[in-house]
Amino acid sequence: MITFWIDRGRSAVRILSLGFLLLAPPGTQAALSVITTTANLQTLVEAVGGDRVSVVSLVPAGSNAEEYAPRPQDLDRIRGASMVVRVGLDYDLWFDRLLRQSGKPSLLRGGPGHVDASNAIVLLEVKGGGLSGGAHAHGAGNPHYWLDPVNADVITGNIVEALARLDSLNAKYYEQRRIDFLARLEQRIHVWQLKLAPLTGKPLLTYHNNWPYFARRFRLNFIGTIEPRPGIAPSPAALAGLIRRMREEQVSVIVRHPQEPSRDVDFLARKVGARVVILAASVGDLPQAQDYFSLFETNVAALTAAFFGVAR
Repeated sequence: MITFWIDRGRSAVRILSLGFLLLAPPGTQAALSVITTTANLQTLVEAVGGDRVSVVSLVPAGSNAEEYAPRPQDLDRIRGASMVVRVGLDYDLWFDRLLRQSGKPSLLRGGPGHVDASNAIVLLEVKGGGLSGGAHAHGAGNPHYWLDPVNADVITGNIVEALARLDSLNAKYYEQRRIDFLARLEQRIHVWQLKLAPLTGKPLLTYHNNWPYFARRFRLNFIGTIEPRPGIAPSPAALAGLIRRMREEQVSVIVRHPQEPSRDVDFLARKVGARVVILAASVGDLPQAQDYFSLFETNVAALTAAFFGVAR
């Protein structure tokens, strides 16, 4: 009679047969299952995890993560995961309920498989009193921190720390991939800064307040938002005030991303003769923004084209 048994360790699958120990090749080991709340985090986990991870974003690329309504299959995906990665800062509060329902304590806040990617990020626009008055919760700080590419250092650090904790045998692999990723990103950041340098100080208007981290990194001047508060459409009086301010400050470009309503943006653009530029606030917002690098390549090209007529 032949007896088979399997060691659950991820380093190898061991089969005992007639006294012989066989080791499966390292490439056959199961990938660590990771769930992220957004496509931005998915692409960063994949960047440092390589073929040792299998990553699914609950919020489909191009969808609004702040307004996401979880689906029944999301709970099944979480139950099959070893690790979850979230934006935090009240951006994906809907995720907490799914984690509680999953019945997996390791994935709850404080658990070894729970990663809040905002940990140790230097936050902008932190407000007292908790949630903002609109439909979105920005009171804990502006949550769009991934739009400063330098913050990828902190985000991937949080991710790799958890990967190494759950899969110590591949810790060096994850850290080396992170080092390589950040080295490539640093080179591109320098290029993006050079391309956007001529825009320093030029006034822009945006629909939603997605851009403070992006603006700080690339020295852009967003003078305000069309929304008076996150998730609240402007009144006619507010639009009239924006028209006056845009004329006073000579705003020639208005920014919005594809999921935001175009009516008020187009109205203001007609009134003051401004151009509208569509930027990707997240991976997948535009067809050409399919990963973390192309997210910034797309936005830099769109901004320079809006101001100079061609991408620089």
